[in-house]
Amino acid sequence: MVKKRDYFSCIVLGAGISGLSCALTLAKKGIDVLVLCRSEDPMECNTSKAQGGIVYKGKDDSPLLLKKDIMAAGDNLCYEPAVDFISKEGPNVVEKVLIRDLSIPFATKNKKLELISEAAHSIARIIHIEDATGFYIQKRLLEEVKKYENVKILTNFTAIDLLTTRHHSTDYSLKYHLNNECIGVYALDNKTNDVYTLLSDFTVLAMGGFAKIFLHSTNVDGSIGAGISMAYRAGAYILNTEYVQFHPTALYHPMAGRFLISEALRGAGARLRNTKGEYFMEKYSPEQKDLAPRDIVARAILEEMVETHSEFVFLDLANFYKDEIPIEKKFPSIFKECLKYGIDIRKEPIPVVPAAHYCCGGVLSNLEGETTINNLYAIGEVACTGVHGANRLASTSLLEGLLWGVSSAENIIEKINKGKRVKKEIKETILDWIPSGTKDEEDPALILQDWNLIKSTMWNYVGIVRTKERLERAQAEMVDLGKRLGKFYHESKLTQKILELFQGNLVAQIVSSSALRATKSRGSHFRKS
Repeated sequence: MVKKRDYFSCIVLGAGISGLSCALTLAKKGIDVLVLCRSEDPMECNTSKAQGGIVYKGKDDSPLLLKKDIMAAGDNLCYEPAVDFISKEGPNVVEKVLIRDLSIPFATKNKKLELISEAAHSIARIIHIEDATGFYIQKRLLEEVKKYENVKILTNFTAIDLLTTRHHSTDYSLKYHLNNECIGVYALDNKTNDVYTLLSDFTVLAMGGFAKIFLHSTNVDGSIGAGISMAYRAGAYILNTEYVQFHPTALYHPMAGRFLISEALRGAGARLRNTKGEYFMEKYSPEQKDLAPRDIVARAILEEMVETHSEFVFLDLANFYKDEIPIEKKFPSIFKECLKYGIDIRKEPIPVVPAAHYCCGGVLSNLEGETTINNLYAIGEVACTGVHGANRLASTSLLEGLLWGVSSAENIIEKINKGKRVKKEIKETILDWIPSGTKDEEDPALILQDWNLIKSTMWNYVGIVRTKERLERAQAEMVDLGKRLGKFYHESKLTQKILELFQGNLVAQIVSSSALRATKSRGSHFRKS
């Protein structure tokens, strides 16, 4: 049971691979942890939707070769120490945590781990479980975390604001301190709309990205950048939000959402062709062809759609698949999802379009997940560690989340062992939430229309291909909407829908502004003059 004003050694916001690996590492050392989830079901997050796999180590692989691939995919805008860290330590933490400790049943071939290849990888180095790798990893992590009595999982709560000494303490002298300090979070009970004051020595943002602010997205609901919004308002440094990765292949069907069609299909031989029957990737990437980096493939698809006046292209697996494992067993999730809409991927091509998928930027954090605010950590997609630079290499997101989850927890453990906790007298100066709004104004039509404006503006003006004029229009639209929403937010009784609309709009402002300032095309940020 969590009280309306409660205290924990560590609060982890989010229950994906980064949040749960952090919580598990802390739990094993006896540290009390609160894991806060936006949804009723902790599995409802992007980790569980990750299909392709997680980078491990291939035959004749090396940290140097993995580093080379990551740097190339990131258009050499990556932070080299972070790339060195993930290249050297990533495979080790996969082996220790996922393979040895959790015994996750990765696919095997001839009694050895099956290694597959994906776009822009020099060799096969990715391990997987069918086409639902993230689901099985998250499920197993969640099972393990639940074994520890010192971990509480609070579901159906939405984080509102990070609590900081500079903004929430009644001790005015703390405002003069050069270093702002995070000491917890205000959280909204989505069922009752009560606001809880949850205090902590350490707070970990593991809330995922913001791809859902785009009209077409592969992400789950709630991926609207709430962690970035809170960190920005608290004064944390935000970096590289213009680099949004658009996955080239999401299912196109009038009755379907943008279900991800994994890159692993192209790794298994699938090829892209337009509605005229022409296989086209050799035109855009003569060497890598269908296994080119995601930004190149996404723009190629968009170009073909424009040239052929089509709303989609085809991904042809049926004519090129050579594996001895039947397609329906190799890719069961994709097979079942497509079959729902009358598409048998064993016999016919899949209609696909690009969709917003992953955010390479976020809250700036170091190799231990520390941010520019004391005692605040950012890990996983919410963070900008510098690993991805201007574009992410396939199957590195789960790896980054796992490694930084463990790394941040180890840093917190070290600080706790040294007695570096928030002073009790400082915690006592934090006030409980004071509601400012009194109006019951959760009009579904207004909220839906505002979300439609955000998503369509971001897709049309801040999408795969950007121009100065489009970005200026997007920024103006989002700033104007933000002024109206700010008034609406402060005058209305707080609900999850109102809160997330406010947060999503702020992130849209941050992204459009960042993209406008970045005048050169790099990686996933492509500006057409």
